[in-house]
Amino acid sequence: MELSDIQTFAAVARTGGITRAAEELNTVQSNVTQRVKALEAEIGTPLFERHSRGMTLTGAGKRLLPYAQRMAALSREAVLAARDDGEPKGPLAIGSMETTAAVRLPPLLADFHRRFPAVRLSLRTATTADLVAGVLEGTLDGAFVAGPIAHADLTATSAFREELVLVSARRWSSLAELRAGTPESGPTALVFRTGCTYRQRLEQIFVEFGWPSAARFELGTLDGMIGCVAADMGVTLLPRAVVERSAMNGSVSIHPLSASHARVETLFIQRSAGHQYSALQGFAACLKKDDDVIAA
Repeated sequence: MELSDIQTFAAVARTGGITRAAEELNTVQSNVTQRVKALEAEIGTPLFERHSRGMTLTGAGKRLLPYAQRMAALSREAVLAARDDGEPKGPLAIGSMETTAAVRLPPLLADFHRRFPAVRLSLRTATTADLVAGVLEGTLDGAFVAGPIAHADLTATSAFREELVLVSARRWSSLAELRAGTPESGPTALVFRTGCTYRQRLEQIFVEFGWPSAARFELGTLDGMIGCVAADMGVTLLPRAVVERSAMNGSVSIHPLSASHARVETLFIQRSAGHQYSALQGFAACLKKDDDVIAA
């Protein structure tokens, strides 16, 4: 069983399709297809169901996936551990939700770069679900995700505390006015793609407000999200700090929510059994050093 086949299988499982997996792996689609077929031939059973919307795991694929994740993670970890001589250097892959990357991380990343200039830090933004998968698979050394997270193979450290708010166009001055002035089905929910914790929370709020059938519209960027809200296309759920620091803050209204909906903790997750090599230890030290500032 070739490790490259396993890594390709895990990427297709995570992204849900050949095209996105090829983009992530920086290769051509035909290479991804060939490696998946080779793995299926070796195992002797299909690992994916192909359909018009992409690819989903078969029962065999679901059973293989956790092993594939551990194999990919162990391979990368072995290389990094062998190179680690106690001096923070080399690659360090960190993941983050886009909202956290936009507002919370710049001071932390700048501090880390000043203290450990020999580390080649890369940052990837994605949904919480994709970030968790990335850490488990070893394509990410750590990630900032929305809590709570409960997984036997992960350790989580509290990094930031956020207040989530409902965000609408400026013309809606209050939540009561918004609820009274929208159609019975509710406003369009502006969301990131499936796997985003904030999307899940917004959908829960819509159910409580009596809007379970409201339309969803997916966007890929934070600026696009707030811009569409300002244009009165719909409403969204974001951390207050993100909206208040946006250049379009004056074009939207912020609606506070009850504590049960508003409170969310951003966690920094790592593999619990992973080698604590020097670059990652250095990053964790910067996070702990700035904790009094960034967790306020």
